[in-house]
Amino acid sequence: MTHSPPDHQPAQIPTVTTTATGLAALQLRLREDLERLDLPAEDWLRRPAGDPMLDVAIVGGGQAGLAAAAALQLAGVARVRVFDRAPAGQEGPWVTHARMEVLRSPKHLAGPALGLPSLTFRAWYEAQYGRAGWDALGRIPRRQWQDYLNWYRTVLELPVTHRTRIEGITGTTLPDGSPGVAFQAWPEGQAEDQRGAQPQRLLARHLVLATGMDGLGGPAIPELVDGLPRARWQHTSEHIDFSAWRGKRVALIGGGDSALDAAATAAEAGAAQVDVFVRDADFSRINHWKAYTHPGHVHGFLALTPEQRQPLLDFLKAQKVPPAQDTVRRVARQPAIRLHFSSPVTALTVAADQALVLRTPHGAFSADHLVLATGYALDLAARPELTVLAPHIRFWSDRQPPLAAGFALDGFPDLEPDYALREKTPGACPALGRVHLFTAAALLSLGKLTGDIPGISHGAERLARGIVARLYAADRERQFQAVRDYDELEVQGDEWAASRVTHSLSHGTPPSEISR
Repeated sequence: MTHSPPDHQPAQIPTVTTTATGLAALQLRLREDLERLDLPAEDWLRRPAGDPMLDVAIVGGGQAGLAAAAALQLAGVARVRVFDRAPAGQEGPWVTHARMEVLRSPKHLAGPALGLPSLTFRAWYEAQYGRAGWDALGRIPRRQWQDYLNWYRTVLELPVTHRTRIEGITGTTLPDGSPGVAFQAWPEGQAEDQRGAQPQRLLARHLVLATGMDGLGGPAIPELVDGLPRARWQHTSEHIDFSAWRGKRVALIGGGDSALDAAATAAEAGAAQVDVFVRDADFSRINHWKAYTHPGHVHGFLALTPEQRQPLLDFLKAQKVPPAQDTVRRVARQPAIRLHFSSPVTALTVAADQALVLRTPHGAFSADHLVLATGYALDLAARPELTVLAPHIRFWSDRQPPLAAGFALDGFPDLEPDYALREKTPGACPALGRVHLFTAAALLSLGKLTGDIPGISHGAERLARGIVARLYAADRERQFQAVRDYDELEVQGDEWAASRVTHSLSHGTPPSEISR
């Protein structure tokens, strides 16, 4: 396997001299760890003869989808299949539309390792660069994180089908009479009217949506751009060729990490001027979310009542997340970048000379191209794979009595403890109990255990335990029959001489008198 070199080195990293040997040795150690733990568990599900269904289908092969697949695999769920629209090695944002130099999470976090030291990024890194290289490393280079995830997928032999999009998720009745999930798997880039192509229709007992930041909606696009030619603006979630704007003026709307990362990338690509328009008066200074990652929150948040958890979420929402220090320093190194605080963009027009004109409370500014760093919107109706299910999903805003005003509830599904969707009207769509939402939209229901590196293992293990419990309950009759049919002899009957055994007791003979 080839690994791309670090794109940011806070300190000098030793030259790799024994990469193949180091990774081979690590892979052997991982296998030994799994063997000592008797993992993965054997396939325990008792399927009907000729059963073709997947146990679990996972939509999304990025960090969350891989962690979910690995946790299920370790728990003995054998028929798991992951689907991702991207080519291998381009799942998730890391080498596509993420533009930071290094990750924002500290390097020591275990990430998706699922309690296995040999599966951590640190083990992978030290196998190539040694302990000295690890000690010299500041934060993890973004592209190296993708390299690590590629290795993670390979070393665990996770079954990922690439270049495939999933649409048309519906409920169905499985051959055993239980509710399940049906869906269509399209080879990416094909449509129904192209050369008579047809999707593959697949069935699964459970389906996991691990579709990332935009997995329950899409980019949040302000109405300001409605009148602009589409070629004049892009969202940070898109691929942007910043080299096309060398010597030009680029404007960005937004004040978070994605805005600053894009601004730095534009300046580094040779943009003559980069203007960043921020609504707030300044950047926040403290990231209070970092205090939200210890085991107390991980395991205790779910036990809180909605009324108890809302003040915490209200506070976190109000504080805003500051940009990462590495990102701010990167921006500060670029003289072409100008930051405009307290500058919401109130109007966008195209001038006679074809320049874009952005109006703010402090005046008008011109640009050749516009980039929106405006985040994502939760909007189930925008997801083609959920068209059938969306009207039946229960949201936090549907709870009665409603929660007091505070943290915005719109768009957040009200999930079961195993991430399963709930029905708005009980009995109207039983298949929702087989669809699990493993994205950041689970925040209100289960806490911050899905999209970020700090909690991803905890979230994946909780998801796997919940699905295992449901699979077992649905399979209980066959499981009970398997217990009844179990016939491995524990005692053979020939362990002692027959002459030394009394098979019946005479009246009143105490057990102590039985011949030995």
